[in-house]
Amino acid sequence: MSLYGIIADLRREHPTPAAMQTLDLVVAELGRTRDNLHDAVAALEGKALPPGGKQILNELVERAKQEGVYDLDFGPDPYDKPPVENLDEATAGIGALLAIFSVLGVVLAGVAVVIGLRAILSGASG
Repeated sequence: MSLYGIIADLRREHPTPAAMQTLDLVVAELGRTRDNLHDAVAALEGKALPPGGKQILNELVERAKQEGVYDLDFGPDPYDKPPVENLDEATAGIGALLAIFSVLGVVLAGVAVVIGLRAILSGASG
């Protein structure tokens, strides 16, 4: 059973506001610890739990230990620094074309400015 399955079971077994608030706190901490209940519980140690929340937390920890999902490690956060991907030939070609056409656009804009200034200056003097 998954960690969130255990939490769902506890929500059904203990439908009290204190149990719901405690489990909501645990789920919020699980989001910060990448689903590591051990770290989530450690983070909750300094926080005030609702009355009866400590018993729910202890029951969750015991069930998680029995199911082997108490101290999960999913490795480094993939959203922190995405892995570097190899650049294939097609992507490199598209990038080269974009760069060439960008430079060409800037050059053409510069030529248009020069032609426009020459026309203005020749019209003003004549």
